[in-house]
Amino acid sequence: MTIKRASAINRRTLLGAGLSAPLGSAASAKEFTMNESTKQFWPNAARLAVSFSLMFEAGGQPISEAGGVIPDPIQNGLPDLPTNAFFQYGIYEGIPRILDLFDKHQIKLSSFMIGRAVDKAPELAAEIVRRGHEAAAHGRTWENSYALNLDAERRFIADSADSIVKATGQVPVGWNAYWMRNSPNTLDILQSLGFKYHIDEPSRDEPFIVELKGGDFVTVPYTFHMNDIVSFPFQGWNAVAYEQALKDEFDQLYEEGSQRRRMMVVSLHDRISGHAGRVRALDRFLAYAKAKPGVWFARKKEIADYALEHRGVTPVVSREAPTITGLPGSAA
Repeated sequence: MTIKRASAINRRTLLGAGLSAPLGSAASAKEFTMNESTKQFWPNAARLAVSFSLMFEAGGQPISEAGGVIPDPIQNGLPDLPTNAFFQYGIYEGIPRILDLFDKHQIKLSSFMIGRAVDKAPELAAEIVRRGHEAAAHGRTWENSYALNLDAERRFIADSADSIVKATGQVPVGWNAYWMRNSPNTLDILQSLGFKYHIDEPSRDEPFIVELKGGDFVTVPYTFHMNDIVSFPFQGWNAVAYEQALKDEFDQLYEEGSQRRRMMVVSLHDRISGHAGRVRALDRFLAYAKAKPGVWFARKKEIADYALEHRGVTPVVSREAPTITGLPGSAA
């Protein structure tokens, strides 16, 4: 794997040599606006980009399968009614509550939508876009696609995009696979369908460009530990710990942001973070983050566009075989 950057940017600066002034101090607020190299990291000399994903999955799950709220699988192949109702909570309560919260803070997010879920609740998908959020694709159904052949995978992705366009009028340019598992063909398929970026990569705290046969394609990385579905399940969930984890992630990246490009990403699920108590924790965190100077709250598309427009200060990866680089794409 080859990683390239513009030579004009000092390597020691990019690697964060030296520490910024203490968080919240007048010196730290002034330093990052006066640092010429930092001005190229994000719009308006922002010190940190913060981006939220909202997963729109309710109704896209295999309707007869167990899993979600009750650990023991249901017997005799019957529909798992409470689990299906658990998913549906995202439509009735979760997404509307999250939309109201983000309206309150005047923050826009990226919603990764399952095609079948959109088909079942098109008005809600349209409302997400009406409120200024990005509609991105998350597959036709909530299940793996990496084992599909080339044509089937293309249809799986294109079908979800078609559902989004039909419901919202917005053409998705961002992609997220089920559990981030793509095939070696996915990035080329996405690019051929007009997509600009994907998020299925947890290796960095900044976006990077992958050079494909069809041109540049952006990775806007994901974080497992800031994903509500894996870090804080309902069993033993601790609101105080969750809020502190968000603040700790923010504070560390904000501090590093005085020297190098940093990005914080948080994934929310319609049926999880949309619950009343969790929204309260998010509300407090958003107020905390907004109180800091130099924070850019951005949709994933905005981050991808900025990375492409400022290629000189964005890592660029020349793709090799996926078994070498870990990237979801072949070098052929």
